[in-house]
Amino acid sequence: MAAVFDRSALGAVLRDGAVTLELALGDDQHEKLLDYLALLLKWNAVYNLTSVRDPRQMVTQHLLDAMAALHAFSGARQVLDVGSGGGLPGIVLAIWAPLMQVHMIDTVHKKTAFLTQVKAELGLPNASIHTGRVEELQVKQKFDVITSRAFAELADFVNWSGHLLEEGGQMIALKGQAPLDEITRLPTGWRVQKMEPLSVPGMDAQRHLVFIERSAEEK
Repeated sequence: MAAVFDRSALGAVLRDGAVTLELALGDDQHEKLLDYLALLLKWNAVYNLTSVRDPRQMVTQHLLDAMAALHAFSGARQVLDVGSGGGLPGIVLAIWAPLMQVHMIDTVHKKTAFLTQVKAELGLPNASIHTGRVEELQVKQKFDVITSRAFAELADFVNWSGHLLEEGGQMIALKGQAPLDEITRLPTGWRVQKMEPLSVPGMDAQRHLVFIERSAEEK
């Protein structure tokens, strides 16, 4: 049985969550987030983009989870979302900050096809989609922020995408529990600047942001 998309009820949960997170969302941004959710639900029935099937849970576990991290990207200009999958946090970032250039990369064609469709239907000219391995990606302009959500161990995240980070840039990993073991395995030349716990409205689970930068001798 197909999940019911009750736009009004889901919109209320989204608005309440945004208020709790102290995020000022315009009406257009609010509607685009719901449009994105509707597309994710529709495509998920065929392409299995996420294991979360219930629209209400999608609002919490996907939209609000990504929105809880948005403050960390304030002021970013060029952002790369590695292993973007269904577009989290990349699509949410592109909706939230229309002046930010948000690039998303994934190796799975069905996922980047979905992201391309979202970009077209939502009208997101600041979003760019790449299909392939991030370690092989070459760009004219490097990124001041590179992020990932549930992508890989921190060492792999840094080793595979660190060449795309501009001097003085920052990597931001969205994690569940504090990845203390992963931090000890970071490659030489990189360090954790800080780790910040997140509180996601409606979610009773640990969430953390891990901020990684080149260590002083490597800058």
